[in-house]
Amino acid sequence: MVRWFVSLVLDCHAPLRCAAGALGFFGTETGHEAMAPHASTGRLWLLRLGLWALRRPKVVADDWVWLADHSIQIGQCKCLVILGIRLSTLPEGRPLCHADMELIALVPMMHSNKEAVATCLEAAVAQTGVPRAILDDHGADLHGGVEIFQRRHGATVELYDIKHKAACVLKAHLEADGRWKSYASQLGQTKCLLQQTELAFLVPPSQRTKSRFMNLAALVAWGRNVLALVDNPSLGKGWAVSVERVEATLGWLRDYRVALRQWSAYHGVIGATLDFVRHRGLYAGAGGELAAALPVAAGEAGVLREELIAFVTRESAKARPGERLPGTTEVLESCFGRLKALESGQSKSGFTGLVLSLGALVSRWTAETIREALERCKVRDVWDWCRRRLGPSIQSRRKLAFDAMAGATNLG
Repeated sequence: MVRWFVSLVLDCHAPLRCAAGALGFFGTETGHEAMAPHASTGRLWLLRLGLWALRRPKVVADDWVWLADHSIQIGQCKCLVILGIRLSTLPEGRPLCHADMELIALVPMMHSNKEAVATCLEAAVAQTGVPRAILDDHGADLHGGVEIFQRRHGATVELYDIKHKAACVLKAHLEADGRWKSYASQLGQTKCLLQQTELAFLVPPSQRTKSRFMNLAALVAWGRNVLALVDNPSLGKGWAVSVERVEATLGWLRDYRVALRQWSAYHGVIGATLDFVRHRGLYAGAGGELAAALPVAAGEAGVLREELIAFVTRESAKARPGERLPGTTEVLESCFGRLKALESGQSKSGFTGLVLSLGALVSRWTAETIREALERCKVRDVWDWCRRRLGPSIQSRRKLAFDAMAGATNLG
C-alpha cells in the first residue's frame, strides 16, 4: 500500500489527496477499503522517505558533482538544496533525471550569505567526501560560498549553469534593444484588453516576474503565430471574429515583424546550446563540437552564438582529459517545481515539513528501500527535524496572530 501511494505521487504526479482517494476507491471495489490511507498518512510516508534520503550513508568518493541552489518561498527562509551524482554513474546521451540524483543537503536558513553557504558545503563533505565539482547559478551567496570552499579544497572546480548564463547573455541583448521593452509593454496591455472578450483565445502568455528572460520562446512564438493571422485574416474564418476587430487589437504586431524574426533566432541559438549541454555535458573539446553543431546565425544572433560557444569552451576547459561533467542544474530546478506542485496552495505560505519530500523526489525507490526508510525514520524523527530546522510555520504564526486579534476585539 505504501509503495502504491508513493508511486502514484512520484511516478504519476498525483496530488496527495488524489492518491489517497484513488487507493480508497480501489479498496472499496476490492473489499479492502480499511487499508486505504488518509492523505495525511501518505504525506508522512513521503516525509519519512525524504528524511531517510537525506540521512542514509552515501559512498565517499572523489568523483561526486554537487548541484546547489536555493529554493525561495514567502518569508525570510531560504532552503539550500544540494543534489549529487557521481561521474561514474553520469548517464550518456540523455539529460539528468530525478532518479539519477542523491539528496546531499537540505538546509533551511533565515539568513543566507557566502559564509553560511560555505559552512553548509563544508558540512556536506562528511556525506560524500570532497566533490570534484560544484554546479550552481553563480548567485552572489552561492558563488561566494563556493569560492571560500575552494580555498580549502583546491581540487574542486566551480561550474556555471548554462541555462542561467544563457539567460544573462539574452538579458543583455534584449535590454540593449529598445523594441523589447516596448513589445513587453504591448503584451501586457493586449492581455488585459482581450482576456474577457471574444478574442480570449488569442491572449498572449503571462510574463514571468522572476527569470523572465527564460520564457522568451513562448512570448516570441505567440507574436509570430498571431502575426501570421493578422497578415492572412482568411485563416480565422469560422471563428466569428471580424477582420476589423483583429486588426484593431493585434495590428500593432506588424511593427515588430523584423524584431520577432531576430528574437526567434536568439531562441534557436540558445535552445540548441542548451540541448547540446544537457545531453552531452562538458568535456575537453565540447566548445568546438558545439560550434560545429550550431547553425550559422547572422547579426546579433551571431554575436550571441559566439558568446555561448566561448562560454562552453571556458567551462569545458575545467574537465580533465577523458572526463565529462554535467553543465546544467535543470534537474534541480525541476525538483523545486515538483515540490511546489506537491505543496499546491501551501507554497504561498512559506516552507512546511513538505520540503522534506525533496528527498523522496530523487533516487530510485523500490519496495526494499521504502521498507528500509520507514524502519529507519519514524514519525517522531520527522517532527523533530521540522521543529529544529523549520520552527513555527507561517500558517501557525498567522493563526496565533489572528486568534490574538480576535480575542482583543472580543474583549473590546
